[in-house]
Amino acid sequence: MKIDAVTIFPEYFAPAQLSLLGKAQNKGIVDLAVHDLRSITSDNHNTVDDTPYGGGAGMVMLPEVWGKALDPLLISDVDLIILTPAGKRFNQAMAESFAKVNHLVFACGRYEGIDDRVRQYYSQPEFVKSGVRVHEVSIGDYVLGGGEVASLVMIEAITRLIPGVLGNPESLMDESHNSDGYLEYPNFTKPQEWRGISVPEILLSGNHGEIAKWRKLQAQERAKKAH
Repeated sequence: MKIDAVTIFPEYFAPAQLSLLGKAQNKGIVDLAVHDLRSITSDNHNTVDDTPYGGGAGMVMLPEVWGKALDPLLISDVDLIILTPAGKRFNQAMAESFAKVNHLVFACGRYEGIDDRVRQYYSQPEFVKSGVRVHEVSIGDYVLGGGEVASLVMIEAITRLIPGVLGNPESLMDESHNSDGYLEYPNFTKPQEWRGISVPEILLSGNHGEIAKWRKLQAQERAKKAH
């Protein structure tokens, strides 16, 4: 999978070189490129934002700068993900969907966000016809300083679903958020008792059928509490 991230803070993506994602890049399974938005500005101050039309606090990121950054990336068969608190909520089903595509481009906005004409421009019929798909996505009902952290969350959730990224593919069988909508059941390891708290007896029984039933029930109960 090819992944491009456009940002004014490329240093934010240093953690992407670590752990499973870093190994996936070393293996050639994932190709991640980070682009510095300020590097393509044309003025001495590397300006990427300006005051909003209609007034209001904060600054809005310039469409012209974003256009220059995205034009060479959005050619065909590519998904542009614009990180915004107003976007559709990211979830496991969305991660699974994005894990099947060939090319993702993350637009990491800052300040009051990216001029909405960027979204409008790349959503035009000629881009849709060439296979450009635009998504506005949020990772939760809160506001971050920018889209970089949200992009990292999404990239990790997506890439771990790509074949060959996880060392043990069976790890995907019992996900924390599975297709049934349940959360993962609680897990335990040695010792059998820790600080006066014992491992549930059912897990020591060796009865795999009953263990499976217990785990499913626990997952259902966790899902109820979470929602």
